[in-house]
Amino acid sequence: MAIRRLPETLVNQIAAGEVVERPAAAVKELVENALDAGAGRIDVVLAEGGRTLISVTDDGCGMGPDELVLAVERHATSKLPDDDLTHIATLGFRGEALPSIGAVSRLALTSRPRDGAEAWTLSVEGGRLDGPRPAAHPPGTRVEVRDLFYATPARLKFLKAPRTEQGHVVDVLHRLAMAHPEVAFSLNDGTRDVFRLAASAGDLFEARLDRLAAIMGREFGDNAVAVQAEREGLLLSGHIGLPTLNRANAQKQFLFVNGRPVRDKLFFGAVRGAYRDFLAADRHPYVALFLDVPPETVDVNVHPAKTEVRFRDAGLVRGLIVGAIRHALADAGHRASTTVAQAALGAARPGGGGAGWGCPLAAAAAATAARRRPAAAWPSATWPTTRPWRGWTPARWPRPRRPKPPTRRSRPPTIPWGWPGPRCTAPTSSPRRGRESSSLTSTRPTSAWCTSACASNWRPRAWPARAC
Repeated sequence: MAIRRLPETLVNQIAAGEVVERPAAAVKELVENALDAGAGRIDVVLAEGGRTLISVTDDGCGMGPDELVLAVERHATSKLPDDDLTHIATLGFRGEALPSIGAVSRLALTSRPRDGAEAWTLSVEGGRLDGPRPAAHPPGTRVEVRDLFYATPARLKFLKAPRTEQGHVVDVLHRLAMAHPEVAFSLNDGTRDVFRLAASAGDLFEARLDRLAAIMGREFGDNAVAVQAEREGLLLSGHIGLPTLNRANAQKQFLFVNGRPVRDKLFFGAVRGAYRDFLAADRHPYVALFLDVPPETVDVNVHPAKTEVRFRDAGLVRGLIVGAIRHALADAGHRASTTVAQAALGAARPGGGGAGWGCPLAAAAAATAARRRPAAAWPSATWPTTRPWRGWTPARWPRPRRPKPPTRRSRPPTIPWGWPGPRCTAPTSSPRRGRESSSLTSTRPTSAWCTSACASNWRPRAWPARAC
């Protein structure tokens, strides 16, 4: 078979399989382009989890008609002015995101420079270019991706449910928003705002903490410890949670290298080693660290999606992370998170799982509550820490019913004839249950029940006899 050169459209579709694996990957590439353009606000709109529509609008520097045409060509970018891959200072640098997306979807770009008098638009459908044409648009850029993977039905079959795909988009936007607190972000699913984050102003540490608290939860903002360390040109900053604020997985651990969110095994191992003396092996802390390193000491061109990096001196980075975290925890002393204090107060309430432990007032309240209403009448085992039944008051709760005594039908089945007979020390009292036998050595097989005093618990005669 002869070797031939592949068509340009097929080349772009192959590249799209590496760069755009799902709607979240397309959103990541478009939002990174907006951040590199100096945007101060980025709005994302999805439909059906990104299958039918992805719209990213920003107020960045914008593009003219000539730059719009170049933007959809392969390996055309403005982010490598000196053609040096060892000094990458932007999030994107390959120049293949837009042509790859345009090869598998219906792409439309509308942009206007900040000092431009008019806007321009062009469209790419399955790799075919149409435009540019004049349009109406404020300064900035809007990118619309419709019918993603319509040109590659095989990839479309592997997409998950719209809710799952939207969750991946939310995770991508949250990571980028944490790295850039000075930028406002919003996400809309076509019917409502999924989230809306305002731009944080002021000191960098305070702005980061506000953004982290808005994404990771208010509990993290109340129980965060600042981290700042420097070693041999590496600067580490950010916030970590107290050891008492932890969770069962590592989904709340984030690392950013030069403003780029990455997933690195070195980072997770360093965090685990730093918290080894404070947490159990199956618990994970809250961590958000920002590492600033010289561009020549890190390689970001090792993964198609740019989610992994490679450090020149991995041992130095790991030692910096472990030392900074341990030093910050040592400075925090024996401080406990507010969630632990709230849990302790909840446990001291009546029915809270430890009423009265070490507290006389709580013990008295628990005793009073137990006299007024037995625990079996409570709607749940954790009352009153949980919400009571709607419309019910303590006086109107139903009283527990007494268990009914066992009836003849509820007794266990009788022993069939032919089995080894038991020894019963008490005579039967009912003529319907066979002949009376007071012999201690009787081994008569029977299906009758012992009706003596030892049968108060409804023991069958087939059970081993005991003293009555």
